[in-house]
Amino acid sequence: MQSTRLGVFAFAIVLGFTFVGLDRAGWHTPARADEAPSAAVRDTVAPAAGTLARVAEAVKPAVVNIKTQARGMTPGGHARAPGGRPPSEEFSPEDFMRRFFGGVPEPGPQRGLGSGVIIDGSGIALTNAHLVENATRIEVVTLEGDTYPAKVLGADTATDLAVLQLEGVKGPLPTVLLADSDTVRVGDWVLAVGSPFGLQSTVTIGIVSGKARHIGAGPFDDFLQTDAAINPGNSGGPLVNMGGQVVGINTAIVAGGSGIGFAIPSNMVKRIGQELREKGRVRRGWLGVSIQPLTPELAKSFGVKSEAGALIAKVQPDSPAGQAGLAAGDVVIELDGKPVKDPGDVQRGIGLAKPGTRTQLKAWRDGAERSVSVTLGEAPSASRRAEERPSPTPPTASGLGLGVRPLTPDLARELQTESQDGVVVAQVAPRSAAARAGIRPGDIVREVNRRPVKTVEDFERTTQRLKEGDVVSLRLERRGASRYVAITLGAA
Repeated sequence: MQSTRLGVFAFAIVLGFTFVGLDRAGWHTPARADEAPSAAVRDTVAPAAGTLARVAEAVKPAVVNIKTQARGMTPGGHARAPGGRPPSEEFSPEDFMRRFFGGVPEPGPQRGLGSGVIIDGSGIALTNAHLVENATRIEVVTLEGDTYPAKVLGADTATDLAVLQLEGVKGPLPTVLLADSDTVRVGDWVLAVGSPFGLQSTVTIGIVSGKARHIGAGPFDDFLQTDAAINPGNSGGPLVNMGGQVVGINTAIVAGGSGIGFAIPSNMVKRIGQELREKGRVRRGWLGVSIQPLTPELAKSFGVKSEAGALIAKVQPDSPAGQAGLAAGDVVIELDGKPVKDPGDVQRGIGLAKPGTRTQLKAWRDGAERSVSVTLGEAPSASRRAEERPSPTPPTASGLGLGVRPLTPDLARELQTESQDGVVVAQVAPRSAAARAGIRPGDIVREVNRRPVKTVEDFERTTQRLKEGDVVSLRLERRGASRYVAITLGAA
């Protein structure tokens, strides 16, 4: 999968919902050719020559308009989704008046508009988590104009998905099916259906422009990219194929971009949405490691054949990784039979798996591959480390452009580290290779060239024979997180 980093863009999150066909046994997959589709859920729709009207007509009844109201919010006072606008400010009636009539209404309660799609005739719907995250009131309006209050069954901000239950539904509602997004190809035609700027049941056409896009929205980025027109108010609405099945849930656009929109793949929607519906939250797999990318210098230092892979910087005590024998300095190169290109592959593969899953990894250690089998645990809540404040103990200089000092009990408490093994960086020479590598005062050096460093004497012993041109790898700890850094001595 090709990873594309779009850090130079600002991403705007667009509001909406998406619903996928469900039966009493769970989430629908497309019916086989020999199976008759149910009355409540359509299978595929064959477009007529020269028009996509049949596809649009089949999908539109299941696409809904989502209205939210938030309490205690003012424009600019909202928590923002990654790169996006405030959740209830995504598109509002005030935006509509401002854009089309030039008027600025008097301030009032903050309201938001978005899109959604029904996946179960009993009134189960999917939408983006950012749309309903702070909502105190949610209303869902169908194509026929029927309005239903709705409650959130579960929301997952990491993937920006939420599941809603429409209340007061008296009969089966129109639904659509979730397709297999793994079969989607770049170049496939797709339709985006939703309520951009409150204009309900708007249909736009485009193609799948890319797959597996990483836009910095979260650790599980794996978006479909499309050039079908997506605007504020489309978020949560479906991206459908020519069979009228959902291949993605529209979630983000590039602010100021033209024809660059993103959708959550339907296979991820199936996994996350079902768990939100059943349990109200997502239980994620946990390996218990800190990982980082491989730079050319680190790959050379560790003797890895290529820069593809994820370098393990730290293994948590008593974690599944530790129990399986993984260690800091291992490079994960394969996960469940699939090559690992970067840390994102590991984050998604582990984080989207269920706790208790048996996972097979291949790791590179000391010039050889080794296979490791790990039973995943459940991801714990994230915790934050306090900022380090090193004491002014006189440092010991080294040829790396670093000044280090002992890691005393007082320093260990200040840096909130559990182990007193290592040395603390006190000074970094300006314009040195260490400075360019991002090493900072307060970093704790745990290893030099894979050799443990417990004292200043250990550090001096492992660095005194280094010469210009040598590549040195350091394992550092900063604010509780470990990472490797490679330095080429004498590099300009």
